Amino acid sequence: MPSKYLLFGTGGIPRSTTGTSSVSGIKRIRELDLDCMELEFVQGVRMGEKGAKNVLEAAKKEEVALSVHAPYYINLNSYEEEKLKASLERIYQAARIGSLCGAESIVLHAGFYQKSSKKYTFDNISKALKELTGQLRDEGIPAVLRPETMGKRTQFGTLEEVLALSAEIEGIMPCIDFCHLHAREGKENSYSEFTKILSRVEESLGKEGLSNMHIHVAGVEYGMNGEKRHLNLKESDFNYPELMKVLREFKARGRIILESPVLEEDALMLKKLYNEI
Repeated sequence: MPSKYLLFGTGGIPRSTTGTSSVSGIKRIRELDLDCMELEFVQGVRMGEKGAKNVLEAAKKEEVALSVHAPYYINLNSYEEEKLKASLERIYQAARIGSLCGAESIVLHAGFYQKSSKKYTFDNISKALKELTGQLRDEGIPAVLRPETMGKRTQFGTLEEVLALSAEIEGIMPCIDFCHLHAREGKENSYSEFTKILSRVEESLGKEGLSNMHIHVAGVEYGMNGEKRHLNLKESDFNYPELMKVLREFKARGRIILESPVLEEDALMLKKLYNEI
């Protein structure tokens, strides 16, 4: 059964899946008694319309909620027009095929500051996303684009930046990656800090911000410049028990996608922990 407010699942197909297809992964999610799965289009959108139809049918049958992670090769602050256009096209295709799979939320890494100021970068990314959300609306593609909070300081994606985009543009909502927030500055890892994060979400986006959350969680190794790599939760310093407590207290709704190396083990552990609070 799904948890009271939050759905728990994996980024990509569970490790214990027999086979490598998304349909096999969806069936395995149901066998494990998890609730959702993120389709990983991170190396490119390689699924066609026929494959998307099969995924949609499997997800409906197994009652597994889907989302999509768009390709990594995106920079909406690129100085080169060709790279910007290619980035927008990759997100567009992820949204188009994702929506045919029944996935509404499309997670994306928005870009890099490069040599730009933070304001200039924000304005560039905002302009690109306004254009893209307008195109999706015009074509009747029911996708919500979710810029992710990012773990390296060179990357656009502080909590403030992601919330500001979400407040400003219709069709944009945040993907809050708590391990990235922690890795970026080595902070954001306590009950009071998690409380502040959820309070800021509510201040920026109102009740919808808390009732339609998309969360990524993993352990994380980090250094001076932020995130280095994902770890299993129990091998990291990430304070996941306090995060579960705060999410429960705020009655946050939506889904939690686990991205640690053991995927379903950590997803099942978090779901159990959350349900016991």
